[in-house]
Amino acid sequence: MSHGHSIAASGSTILQVVKIWIPAAGWLVALTLGAAATGDVAPAPTGTDYLVYVASEAADKISLVRFNRDGGRLDRDLTTGIMPTDIDGPHGLAVSPDRQFYYVSLAHGQPNGSIWKYSTKDDTVVGRTTVGMFPATMQTSPDGELLFVVNFNLHGDPVPSSVSVVATGPMLEIARIQTCTMPHGSRINPQGTKHYSACMMDDMLVEIDTATLKVSRHFVLTKGAEAGHTGPPASARDHSMAGHGADAPAAAASCSPTWAQPSADGAAVYVACNASNEIVEIATGTWTMTRRTSAGPGVYNMAVTKDGRLVATNKRGQSVSVFDVRDFREVARIPTRRRIVSGVVVSPDDRYAFVSVEGVGTEPGTVEMIDLQTLKVVATVDVAPQAGGIDFFKLQ
Repeated sequence: MSHGHSIAASGSTILQVVKIWIPAAGWLVALTLGAAATGDVAPAPTGTDYLVYVASEAADKISLVRFNRDGGRLDRDLTTGIMPTDIDGPHGLAVSPDRQFYYVSLAHGQPNGSIWKYSTKDDTVVGRTTVGMFPATMQTSPDGELLFVVNFNLHGDPVPSSVSVVATGPMLEIARIQTCTMPHGSRINPQGTKHYSACMMDDMLVEIDTATLKVSRHFVLTKGAEAGHTGPPASARDHSMAGHGADAPAAAASCSPTWAQPSADGAAVYVACNASNEIVEIATGTWTMTRRTSAGPGVYNMAVTKDGRLVATNKRGQSVSVFDVRDFREVARIPTRRRIVSGVVVSPDDRYAFVSVEGVGTEPGTVEMIDLQTLKVVATVDVAPQAGGIDFFKLQ
């Protein structure tokens, strides 16, 4: 349950005071801006609007953000979920290839989570289905027929979890494929033939064949023990303890991967090692590690451009890094205006990166727009708290 009222601020900005009741915690007071602070805006191409959807996990909100030559602003937002006395926790968001629908993972189920299908025409719910525990990141196949969602599973003991495959037409879960512990970063190669995810608690990259819906290969990412294997893990815990033991040297070797990002041509997969502040490059042809390079503090999520750049959010570093993947040179580390940097998506023309930032405490979440030519934040839009899942909607 929430209550709010508005206070006029400078210019056309409206400051909204929102009170949210959280069981066992009481009233949480949050401030959100009804209009965006645009900062030093670099104009977008004349007549072009860039639209992105973002989900705010702490407020059960979905927001549509618009960026054009006048800056950034919140177009509209809506409330998602069905639990009136608790937070449903929208975590992941994916737009269909035809731009007719978008999908949101609601993480906090009873106990399983669910996927909701929305129409982009009017933001109405047109379908939903139950999946595994704590569904997180997801992506559709290139034809839009299947949705692959990782079941992160924060409940109970750390046990092997899964990737759910949902048929998007009838919104029906057709497979639940066991992978390893705490999978995250669900991404499909450009050819649509392979799905990749990384497991935080098992230092592992997992590949799923999208035709057979079975695990085809896995790769151990622990530093000093890197190795590729065919088929699924014999046990999702077989390789996991090397990076998660009580002793300091083992902990230092941990990758704790949070994202698996195929390259623009599908020849490589980049894995974000959140614990060791590194990015690992795996060649998909030979299934071997080709490079391991230093990254920003708490490198978390990633996106690629078609012209050979890798954009990575640094969750502990309040920044976004841009790499040239030809030599893995970090060409820029761009400070963000708020802390706890989360998701990133690149516009189809490779001109801008849109970054979701969670914020801290009662701060609103943010979508920060980065010009990939000037490598600067050029506009910021405040949304509901704990902005995370983000995807590009369309050029208009």
